Amino acid sequence: MSEPDNDQSISQYWGRDDLEPAIINALAAAGKELDALTIEDLAPFDQYHPGGKGSTGRLAQLAGLTPGMSVLDVGGGLGGPARTLAVEFGCSVTVLDVTESYVTTGHALTQRLGLEDRVKHRLGDALDLPFDNGSFDAVWTQNACMNISDKETLYAEFRRVLRPGGMLAFREPMAGPVQPLIFPVMWAEDEAANFLRTPAETQSLIETAGFRLRQWVDLTTELVQRSAPSHYSIAYLIMGERDETLFLNGQRNEAEGRLVNAQAVFELP
Repeated sequence: MSEPDNDQSISQYWGRDDLEPAIINALAAAGKELDALTIEDLAPFDQYHPGGKGSTGRLAQLAGLTPGMSVLDVGGGLGGPARTLAVEFGCSVTVLDVTESYVTTGHALTQRLGLEDRVKHRLGDALDLPFDNGSFDAVWTQNACMNISDKETLYAEFRRVLRPGGMLAFREPMAGPVQPLIFPVMWAEDEAANFLRTPAETQSLIETAGFRLRQWVDLTTELVQRSAPSHYSIAYLIMGERDETLFLNGQRNEAEGRLVNAQAVFELP
């Protein structure tokens, strides 16, 4: 079932006006050629997750994505991972996001790179995916499910839109053995908008939905060592001066065992 009130609150939290001109201005300030942009140029501004474009590439390699695969990127935001999968892995990618400003900006950036034939952007709800059964070879999601409480329906929807033998590839933060989290964090001001599960709970939920684990990689140590925030980043454009506080809280949550991170690949039998 869809959760329209939750969708609205998520969109209001993440959404920003005039994102495209802000990104273009930042690219110009960084000395990029605006008429010849590449996915590398855009990476600091369209890969809104820890590890950036490198993380996207590692997850794609872990999943074994191959040219011609049809991928649904749920919560794909501005489309950076989708464009990477299209250019570097030869996939056809549909980006779904509940935040309208991300969908609009993502489409504009895809147009700038001339990738409209390989990357599509749609506004929609992850709990009520607007696609037919068996539409995709893979469902992909990176740091996009933290605000979703009904994970049972989420994973059931992921399975529904996959073809037989399809896969689920994700990278997500999860609840650590020490609780509660120190707030605010990047996705929530307080516990009311935070719906993390533990790794064991997450694996169990996905397997109950009909998937089989192929590979699980703990990334927590890697994220504790990540670099400090930069004004030339999408996190700063969206969160502003709060970005540093959110970053420091994230590091502390990870270091104290309140937050763990993993990437994983599941497949349908």
